[in-house]
Amino acid sequence: MYTTLISAADLASHTDDKQWVVLDCRHDLMDTNAGQAAYDQGHIPGAQFVHLDQRLSAEKVGPDGVFRGRHPLPEKADFIATLQSLGINNDSQVVVYDAHGGMFAARLWWMLRWVGHRAVAVLDGGLPAWQAAQQALTREVPVTSAGTISELPALVHTLDVTQVLSNISSAAKTLVDARAADRYRGENETMDPVGGHIPGAKNRFFKDNLQADGRFKPAAQLHQEWSPIVSDASQAIMQCGSGVTACHNLLALEVAGMSGAALYPGSWSEWCADTSRPVER
Repeated sequence: MYTTLISAADLASHTDDKQWVVLDCRHDLMDTNAGQAAYDQGHIPGAQFVHLDQRLSAEKVGPDGVFRGRHPLPEKADFIATLQSLGINNDSQVVVYDAHGGMFAARLWWMLRWVGHRAVAVLDGGLPAWQAAQQALTREVPVTSAGTISELPALVHTLDVTQVLSNISSAAKTLVDARAADRYRGENETMDPVGGHIPGAKNRFFKDNLQADGRFKPAAQLHQEWSPIVSDASQAIMQCGSGVTACHNLLALEVAGMSGAALYPGSWSEWCADTSRPVER
């Protein structure tokens, strides 16, 4: 069972395994059609495409009319239905990948753990690693039968905006922001029209988890780099712009053997939508 990362070589040895499900999560926040277009041009054999906005997120505005962030989590029942449509069973080994160092694939990795599915791993290095290993791509779209996956107890934790707000005064948990430093400081108006960060948040850019070739740093190095930021992962909260790249930090912590951190799904996009919430720059 693969539960964090898998190499291109290990995935290649299982492309014909009927118990394995491979999912392509490529995406572009500035061009939401780019992922599907890239998939259509070539993907790992057997892989199905999963769109971040359409299948891994709910409506931005909830039934109560309140903005919930750019990529709020769907209802678990809806997500289970999505997984079933992809042919996933409770005993499936799922592999997720993108072409961006895992920034989008990690979201689906975390979401599968959110509904209790342990056997899910991110392709280390993504599509570039697959191609560097001289593995083939295809344009053939697989035909799958419906799966029977069911919801199991969650393997991860979440906190809502009220809990994050109360944490500012209590400082009981360490809050870590996965955005780039300029966004954290409030200097990138393109990505964050309302700039800054949640008071007390530390900054760990998700790309700092990666080596130059786009693969994750070794577990020991990740542990060494994360330890000064998070002394106790069970008392930590990961957030980012909209609850996507924060999952990359959660994956890095898991690889480092530092389990237990929670996700704030709404993240900065939800937080800054209410001007009554405090902001630091």
